[in-house]
Amino acid sequence: MALRRAWSLRATAPCLASLSSVPAAHEQPSAGPGDVPGCRAAETVRPPMPAVDFGNAQEAYRSRHSWELARNLLVLRLCAWPALLAHHEQLLHIARKFLGQRMFDRLMKMTFYGQFVAGEDQESIRPLIHRNKAFGVGSILDYGVEDDLSPEEAERKEMESCTSAAEKDGSGTNKREKQYQAHRAFGDRRDGVISARTYFYANEAKCDSHMETFLRCIEASGGASDDGFAAIKLTALGRPQFLLQFSDVLTKWRRFFHQMAAEQGQAGRAAMDTKLEVVALQESVAKMGIASRAEIEDWFTPETLGVSGTMDLLDWNSLIDSKTQLSKHLVVPNTQTGQLEPLLSGLTEEEEQQMTRMLQRMDMLAKKATEVGVRLMVDAEQSYFQPAISRLALEMQRRFNMDKPLIFNTYQCYLKDAYDNVTLDVELARREGWCFGAKLVRGAYMAQERARAAEIGYEDPINPTYEATNDMYHRCLNYVLEELKHNGKAEVMVASHNEDTVRFTLQRMEELGLHPADHQVYFGQLLGMCDQISFPLGQAGFSVYKYVPYGPVMEVLPYLSRRALENSGIMKGAQRERQLLWQELKRRLFTGSLLYRPA
Repeated sequence: MALRRAWSLRATAPCLASLSSVPAAHEQPSAGPGDVPGCRAAETVRPPMPAVDFGNAQEAYRSRHSWELARNLLVLRLCAWPALLAHHEQLLHIARKFLGQRMFDRLMKMTFYGQFVAGEDQESIRPLIHRNKAFGVGSILDYGVEDDLSPEEAERKEMESCTSAAEKDGSGTNKREKQYQAHRAFGDRRDGVISARTYFYANEAKCDSHMETFLRCIEASGGASDDGFAAIKLTALGRPQFLLQFSDVLTKWRRFFHQMAAEQGQAGRAAMDTKLEVVALQESVAKMGIASRAEIEDWFTPETLGVSGTMDLLDWNSLIDSKTQLSKHLVVPNTQTGQLEPLLSGLTEEEEQQMTRMLQRMDMLAKKATEVGVRLMVDAEQSYFQPAISRLALEMQRRFNMDKPLIFNTYQCYLKDAYDNVTLDVELARREGWCFGAKLVRGAYMAQERARAAEIGYEDPINPTYEATNDMYHRCLNYVLEELKHNGKAEVMVASHNEDTVRFTLQRMEELGLHPADHQVYFGQLLGMCDQISFPLGQAGFSVYKYVPYGPVMEVLPYLSRRALENSGIMKGAQRERQLLWQELKRRLFTGSLLYRPA
């Protein structure tokens, strides 16, 4: 089955045969401080941690012409104007009709497009990329074009692409949990989402087109610099039905583990602290009638689990690797009916081919990134897709992160299980010997996720408050920074516009001895936002990147609409940024430097 092949990507790659190190992980303690492969060599005398001043307007805007500062001020003011934001689409339509396409394009390039988009094509964006690089800021390239669908079209495409053939013709019932089923009321995944691009499945040719676009981004990033990033979304590469099914499988399997843990008196423990007694687990599985006792004993052997007599969640997940015989018995108890049900549902031959092509597209992107020396960030998406996206990103990391982090997975810290996800993946990288790479974000789908959970009737996956999300972000970040201290090959991108979070990171880096010269900690912000954070960091020697979208004016209008709307509360509260912009403009005016040219 295609879903089963998704589990076994590691087994199909020849270079991964030696990576199965679960027994060794049980025979000796998990790697700790000083024990992780790739640790830094003996510390040499280094210069002190550079100071960063986020209040120095002159240094913050050294890379900008005065007219760019004025445009930035204008756009910030417009983005804080509620009446304009509420009717921006109608106003854009009127402006285009009144001015004509040519003048409308010029108006956009003088305002919103010029602020948030680098240019129309790979050639036109080079000057901005090189100028930013000269002032210490790298680029994460992203082709910002997306389909401008009506809500009705988006809903239709989503329902068609998230429902299996068996469910459509009535020959099979949908046994996925409510969270992992398509719901018409939330068919337009753009609704309530203002900070992330959304892809809707049309056909396999469209997915191939998206892959070609990503390949061009990777090539452009490789041609523009020797340390670039490119970003991809997995919903652009295949049918979202597979991501829903796969996420359902992963969630049920993980919940089954915690049900077994609860039976052994371990309810409520953190994921990495939960360990099942194998003998008791064998008894429980035997009572369920899943397989014969002899078969069950074959699953739980020293060769597969080590000699500790216990099993943690990583061991549990390894049981569904194709090298075991458990996959044909994959059943879990239905909590409502009490009946055992197959974990993997059947796919048609066409669906299996579509799933295979999705995996092949991912593989081609990773190989191209390896070829041109570009790091690939797998963007996070909605929580009902995310378990599958994270698992597939992990499989890519197993294959391509052997020498250095090439694939970066994204962790959304507004999710309640973010810390468990981060700690599990760090531990897996330790055990199997590949290089951990992560991007930490707060999350882009909060309003939609809350509304969907409340309407459909499942537990809200989001942290209850903004403060709780901040705490989660800093907790995950601190854990990863601690790992970086002992593992010189692990890397993290702190993707945040929050100055407090950036200051927290700098403080912990200094305390842990993580020098910017190590190039293990990166910072990321969007083009056109928070230059007063990005450029002081870059000029002080820290690794910082701007997320750089590009594309024709009319084709990036959906992106521009989101940038104008994104976090309107933050835009309204961007008083400090406006103050710094005014301060620098006035300084240039009074010192006769209005014609200043960045050099």
